[in-house]
Amino acid sequence: MSEWKKTKISEFLFERKGKYKSNDESIAKLKRIEKIDFSGNLHIAKKPSKTNMILIKKGDLVISGINVAKGAMGIYIEEEDVVATIHYSSYTFDKTKINVAYFKRFLKSAEFICLIEEQIKGGIKTEIKPKHILPLEILLPSLDEQELIVKHFEDIEKEDLLLNNEVSNQKSLLKKLRQQILQDAIEGKFTKDWREQNPDVEPASELLKRIQAEKEQLIKDKKIKKQKVLPAITDDEKPFELPESWEWCKLNYVIYENPKNGYSPKTVDFPTTTKTLKLGATSSGKFIETEIKYINEKIEKNSPLWLNNRDILIQRGNSIDFVGVSAIYNGEGNRFIYPDLMMKLKPVDLISEVYLHHALMSPFCRGYYRGSASGTQKSMPKINQSIVSSTLIPVCSQKEQNEIVKKVEKLFAICDQLEDQITSSQTNAEQLMQSVLKEAFSQDEKAA
Repeated sequence: MSEWKKTKISEFLFERKGKYKSNDESIAKLKRIEKIDFSGNLHIAKKPSKTNMILIKKGDLVISGINVAKGAMGIYIEEEDVVATIHYSSYTFDKTKINVAYFKRFLKSAEFICLIEEQIKGGIKTEIKPKHILPLEILLPSLDEQELIVKHFEDIEKEDLLLNNEVSNQKSLLKKLRQQILQDAIEGKFTKDWREQNPDVEPASELLKRIQAEKEQLIKDKKIKKQKVLPAITDDEKPFELPESWEWCKLNYVIYENPKNGYSPKTVDFPTTTKTLKLGATSSGKFIETEIKYINEKIEKNSPLWLNNRDILIQRGNSIDFVGVSAIYNGEGNRFIYPDLMMKLKPVDLISEVYLHHALMSPFCRGYYRGSASGTQKSMPKINQSIVSSTLIPVCSQKEQNEIVKKVEKLFAICDQLEDQITSSQTNAEQLMQSVLKEAFSQDEKAA
């Protein structure tokens, strides 16, 4: 192997000077680079920007100051000049001294991150500019050896790409498996044998009568408000056939009151006694209590905005992939309020909140909410209380609900184990790549 020479980056990389106001006539007709992805692809945009600009010519090496250590750099290969905001930097380079593919991998290495952290406060989290990169001294091999190192990396990266593709495929299949589990659960497929062994269990029709009687008594006692009567379910509305002892009903039938929208007052950036949820608190389908903001406003203790044990939250507004996603709150009251883009509902005691949540997260209900959401390209899709109240829910006896919950929990536990294995494979691949980067660019080893 050839001797590695201590070299300043400025000896082979040269910044293209010049900054332009966004309204400068000399660049007015030029397109601009909107982003560089981590694979080094430059994405060109026509939309203007009010930020100051730099000029980029064919053959220039363009580096993102924000994501440089993730591989956001590439060569501009088109004939026509373009511009980029000053969050990027552009360079010409000496091809007799540096292989750009080698340099790109160096910028992703722990060695580069270490050098940056030694030089600037905030390290790699700071926006990296030419003044940070160009003065760095690195040990540089000959051009021939750089090319050999790049070839070595390309072989490893091909294997890494195959592994990542397989991991993505496994994650996709696992997601579909979880969805199929929920769908099979609400169609009664998991408890067919159980029903045959327990033929005398109360049919759902009797359970719904008991629910109606309980709610009528609570209305009479003025503990809950009377709900709007919804139209009966027609045979044409029923999406699939249920077991003989099951019944279809609308969601409003198995909750105590109409779904309630939340409240979104102005938040503050300091801790207060009132926590309000972010949408991320329920986006996974599980309640995450760390996804909060604070408000500096007193909420009365008896306010319906407070969450209580067994409450189910549904996202009424979000992207089309998340609108209608729900999560159960199992905790003490008066700890969290919820925002306007969520609605809250309380299942009746005769319905398992876990079973109801499984139904709401099933492909059938998720498809219903996506299909019912209204919105435009400029406004996020939303569902309203009427849509949620009218959700079709398959109902079975309390005992069968509990059996279904046990089955789903057991199958989801297996899915969790599979997911852990997939995540472990992905972590191992990332660690291997970091190890290869360290081996290739460690200055201590090369200096020795």
